[in-house]
Amino acid sequence: MFILKIIVLIMIGFGSGIVISGGIFAFIAILGVVPRMAQKTKTEKLMYIYEDCILYGGIFGGITLITSIEIGLGIVGTILVGLFSGIFVGSVAVSIAEVLDVVPILTRRIYLKNGLVFLMVCLAVGKMTGSLMYFLIQGFYSN
Repeated sequence: MFILKIIVLIMIGFGSGIVISGGIFAFIAILGVVPRMAQKTKTEKLMYIYEDCILYGGIFGGITLITSIEIGLGIVGTILVGLFSGIFVGSVAVSIAEVLDVVPILTRRIYLKNGLVFLMVCLAVGKMTGSLMYFLIQGFYSN
């Protein structure tokens, strides 16, 4: 009976993971992050590599979340993982803002004619500063 419970829990967890990851990948596909990045960097021919990297990154991330695998990347590896994660999250955030047409609405509401680039840089620097404070200052955020 105990084995049957474990098998059922494994099936439920695996099925839930497939559904959630499928939803995330569909969300990324709907936003058009990958084609937009490929278009901006003029690397449309390498689109399959981008898609494979997202797929394998999702699989690898899921495996590392449910297991106790530790990979000794060192400080350089940790910095690279943080950099790439930040680039991904930033790309998704900008894509969501673009899909929702937040930037044109914002510029019309605050009557911004010049300086849109400055506004975007300030938003990015503010987000980066907040993230660095959160992760580097001990006790900055406490429950």
